[in-house]
Amino acid sequence: MDLPFDRPSPVTRRWRVTGWLLAGVWLFFLNIPLFTAVHQAQPWRRAVGVGTLVVFGVLYVLIFQWARGLRQAHRPIPVGRARASVGLLLAFGLAGIPGTAGDWLTTLVFVAAAAVFLLPPVDALVVVVLCALTPPVAAALVPGWEAESTVVFAVLLASFAMFGVSRLAQRNGELRAAQAEIRRLAVAEERARTARDLHDILGHSLTVVAVKAELAGRLLELDPARAGTEIADVERLARQALADVRRTVGAYREISLSGELAGARTALAAAGIVGDLPDDLPALPAAREELFGWAVREGVTNVVRHSGARRCVIRVHPDRVEIADDGRGPAGPQPPGDGGHGLLGLRERSRRLDGTVTVGRRPDGTGFLLRVTVPVEQR
Repeated sequence: MDLPFDRPSPVTRRWRVTGWLLAGVWLFFLNIPLFTAVHQAQPWRRAVGVGTLVVFGVLYVLIFQWARGLRQAHRPIPVGRARASVGLLLAFGLAGIPGTAGDWLTTLVFVAAAAVFLLPPVDALVVVVLCALTPPVAAALVPGWEAESTVVFAVLLASFAMFGVSRLAQRNGELRAAQAEIRRLAVAEERARTARDLHDILGHSLTVVAVKAELAGRLLELDPARAGTEIADVERLARQALADVRRTVGAYREISLSGELAGARTALAAAGIVGDLPDDLPALPAAREELFGWAVREGVTNVVRHSGARRCVIRVHPDRVEIADDGRGPAGPQPPGDGGHGLLGLRERSRRLDGTVTVGRRPDGTGFLLRVTVPVEQR
């Protein structure tokens, strides 16, 4: 199923416009070389200067938007294309020298910023250092060019600012990915919880329905009145199971220990198993009572379905509940993580209250024993 967080978040028009503005607003600083180009005496120099600056500005914005889109999609920026993009920007900056003269050095600010945003850290550092060294070196080698200390400062400042922007974009991307993963895990956990609850509900209810239907079939000729009573119980249990499923799916279902004991008494009697159940219950916190109710449901379901027992004993204490029978018992030692879906769900519910689930034979070595223990201080 295609879940909402499996698809990339749609990019709003406002966000796209913001991206273009973030890239385009810095082109204002090309006004110095543009002013120089416009005031060139020779037309061809004006054309070269203005043309290269326009192409440089458009190219810078397009490259910034391309890299920004890859980052938003959590995709890596290809190193080869990134190097080519930085080199292309530098080439157009150099191509504008006939029209911009020494003011072309302003384009190095954009080259350095693009390198920090696009390239790996080592490559970006090399480009930034070269861009910062170029103005004083060029002023020393080319007559008439002044040492532009402001360009050096601007290169370093722009590089530092772009480094912060790129790290912020990276962290935001990681945060969005983490949030999507949290949502996915929450949905998976909710699905697992619902599956456990449905297994526990239907496993118990359908087991009792099957036992009562089998009993009704045997009594159909011997005692039609009793058979009719059992069939009525089958109908009632089926309706109750349906209601439980609906409440579970709607997350409104609650389990009570007294209700599960009453259901256990009915299920054991229908299966021909003598039930020794407590008449009085100790006062229990709500969470512990619900856990003990799930334990009774799971234990009695296993007794009716698998044990072949003649007697089942249920004992409820303030710190534990025990369900024991005199049936076949487990085939062998039960590892802590062993068991079906019902026992797995019971163990997970017990862990929420720091409880433990013990599965094995009774102390005398016979039958089967399910014990759920919760620390007394757990409230």
